[in-house]
Amino acid sequence: MKSADERDTIFARMTYSRGSQNYRDYYSRNPGKQELDDHLRSMPDICEEGTQVYDPLNSPLAVANFRFLSDIRHLVSGETALPQVPCDAGEMSAKLRSLARYYGADLVGISKLRKDHFYSHRGRPGSEYGKEIHPSHPFAIVIGARMDMKVIDRAPGLPVLVESSLSYVKTAVTGMLLSYYLRELGYSARNHMDGNYLLVANRVAMDAGLGEFGRCGMLVTPDFGPAVRFSVVTTDLPLIADGPSEFGVREFCRICRNCALLCPANALSLGDSAPDWKVDPEKCYEKWRQFGSDCSICISACPLSRGLDHDELEKMKSPEGRKELLSAFRDRFGNRGNSRSPEWI
Repeated sequence: MKSADERDTIFARMTYSRGSQNYRDYYSRNPGKQELDDHLRSMPDICEEGTQVYDPLNSPLAVANFRFLSDIRHLVSGETALPQVPCDAGEMSAKLRSLARYYGADLVGISKLRKDHFYSHRGRPGSEYGKEIHPSHPFAIVIGARMDMKVIDRAPGLPVLVESSLSYVKTAVTGMLLSYYLRELGYSARNHMDGNYLLVANRVAMDAGLGEFGRCGMLVTPDFGPAVRFSVVTTDLPLIADGPSEFGVREFCRICRNCALLCPANALSLGDSAPDWKVDPEKCYEKWRQFGSDCSICISACPLSRGLDHDELEKMKSPEGRKELLSAFRDRFGNRGNSRSPEWI
């Protein structure tokens, strides 16, 4: 698989201010994206006045979460202590899984890293634009935080952005604690978190055995479906890697189509073939700017977001079982979940 270039991601592109060096460089090489990107940047930003769900009292909840992440960004890496503590790979792998859960992780996996897990070049923050990424760590600890479906079922309202940003905060803090601990043991470690990834977290999470990619373009986990956010701690501490695992997501997505049918931007494919399941990031993001939140209708519409118990995982193995799961979801929720606004909003 080819390494992705972070400069091409919609979130990086939205930071290229007209007239800046980053803007001139990017659109000199990608002129076909300039007109649409200028249009998107001209819209009110997420959480800003002029969007559909803007609220002067509650929109700052999400802004505060993202500002906190930005303020701790410089702490993702640091000096390692000496002398280095000798560690057994198997014992430390088990310890780090348990420790991550103790620190608050809902999902944990370990992956051996490949070059294509990493971006080829940085796109954000602006001061890092264009820097080539040279992978330096062979192992990754993937940390997942679930999102509360009672909140996500308010999609596309403001609560979903607060919940999403909070999940990024939770994984970032857990990742910080793990990376600080590893450096105290004398091993190099870096926390890759929202706004400061050097790699594609979902790709690493898949290879760490945490789930499969679905029609929605997100990693779908057996525990929480796509209702999960990830950070990744990379390290040179030798670890025992987990392997990818499959539990029938692609087969389920072929018959379900809920996310694509309900997507207000028509940004998801209705096709039968998994290789054709592409997300149109510009269409998706334009809806985010209109709503003023990160939408999440696709997550609310996914029957797997409710999680699967042992018997349901068994049903995922057969065509009849998958149809039964889909029918049970629609009998209970209709096309998607719905809930009352949380008390804190």
